[in-house]
Amino acid sequence: MTGNQILARALRAHGVEHVFFLMGGPMIDCENACLQEGMRMIDVRMEQAAAMMAIGYSRVLRRPSVCMAASGPGTVNLLSGVAHAYVDGAPVVAIGGSSPVSLYGLGAFQELDQVALAKPITCWAERCYDPRRIPEYVATAFRHAMAGRPAPVYLDLPGDVLYREVAPEEVRWAEPQARPRPAGDAADVARAIDVIRSAERPIVVTGSGILWSDAHEELRRWVERWGIPFYATPQGRGVIPEDHPLSFPAARSSAFRETDCIVVIGTRLNYVIDYARPPRFAADARLVQIDVDAGEIGKTRPVDAAVVGDAHLVLRQLLEAADGSPDRYARWVGRLAEIHREKSIDAERRMSTAQTPIHPLRLCKEVRDFMDREAVLSVDGQEILNYGRQSIPIYAPGHSLNSGPFGTMGVGLPLGLGAKVAKPAAQVIVLHGDGSFGINGMELDTAVRHDLPVITVISNNGGWTARDRFKVGRELGFTRYDEMARALGCHAEHVERPEQIRPALERAAASGRPALVNVVTDPEARAHTAPFAVYTT
Repeated sequence: MTGNQILARALRAHGVEHVFFLMGGPMIDCENACLQEGMRMIDVRMEQAAAMMAIGYSRVLRRPSVCMAASGPGTVNLLSGVAHAYVDGAPVVAIGGSSPVSLYGLGAFQELDQVALAKPITCWAERCYDPRRIPEYVATAFRHAMAGRPAPVYLDLPGDVLYREVAPEEVRWAEPQARPRPAGDAADVARAIDVIRSAERPIVVTGSGILWSDAHEELRRWVERWGIPFYATPQGRGVIPEDHPLSFPAARSSAFRETDCIVVIGTRLNYVIDYARPPRFAADARLVQIDVDAGEIGKTRPVDAAVVGDAHLVLRQLLEAADGSPDRYARWVGRLAEIHREKSIDAERRMSTAQTPIHPLRLCKEVRDFMDREAVLSVDGQEILNYGRQSIPIYAPGHSLNSGPFGTMGVGLPLGLGAKVAKPAAQVIVLHGDGSFGINGMELDTAVRHDLPVITVISNNGGWTARDRFKVGRELGFTRYDEMARALGCHAEHVERPEQIRPALERAAASGRPALVNVVTDPEARAHTAPFAVYTT
């Protein structure tokens, strides 16, 4: 067997069904071997998109994904998507071919220390020097990707390792291992319950940790038993449907400002929730933190109770340790419900504007009203990212995709395509800014070639950001991206009036093909619109 064949068989042994890649040496025979092993091979137009599609695939299915690239610039391009996965906390197994190890230091074609580049943006990065050990390295890569907080890994494979032949009986085959899931210490769980019980105005803030530990059902049962309002980070939305009786997104700012106990589960205390510190939160609000990574505990402020453990198991412990009462915080819940109701009425009025050029909020409203309840929404851009993720609810776990805490532009379409590969029957909508779309817009070709009928909606305001002041490099012009999409084989529409949006979306869906709806939106929108926040900030 060659190293290429061994690698393909090792990936298949770990349940890999799809690989995102761009062909090239020395990986090409491995990619052929993966095809022969029954894997679906999704080839892209630029390597970073392969990693981004892998992220979307992983987030929707909540399991590791695989992407591959050729040596040198191919792997360097791949690593920009891997960096996004690292900050996002997604378990992507990235594999790069490299120059022959026998020629290291001699100036071989595309010679580069790719492992050194990968180490700062992965939780594990190594090079395999012996084809007999490839299964061992693959098993280690998968184990690291899902150990504790999920993260990407990188495996480097020199050309002479991939093409070397060895006897099958010499190969060190490795079996997949079960993911370790640590429970919390009983005393820590009891302390957390005591702190929550002493609160009058508690809230729960959750993140992607709920997704990766498959804890959404336990979370729902627990907040319902205790009657605690809940909020999710943009990446962790949908773990509980956002029309749940304890969901008050329009009252988010009030809830954060007035709470006396913040229960943070499975998310970092980073800028997304303003580090759980003033001025967004009261200085005397108590903090309960539950995280699988002990290094995240108390990272930005002291905690009053902490439980280190897998969210799925810790939430079960919380359910088993105390009964709680759905009416315990009824007055607090009632206050947030009233604030939410009043602000939602105003928000709906503003989203219903009939102005032209079309206001981005009206575009968001039309997308919201068109979407299936179980749809996957991928949002990418600047203005439209803020408007979209703040105004369109999510009802299913893992179905909210966006540029995440790394803020990578160009992820929208690749994330959506990865989600469509993961869940072919799901409606997948990509809401893109025109600037961000341009970065990976050629992946429409990937969608056509692989029959991935994703609907891409572009908020085309003619440039980067809003035109509220002079910004060098801002102007892009109102490009007819629909004509580009049509030339690539997509269904395409051009929209300039708000009443045209819904019929265009319906025709796009009915086409059964990858589709793009190019919507001309107001470039001045942000300049004359007050800050708008309903679902997330």
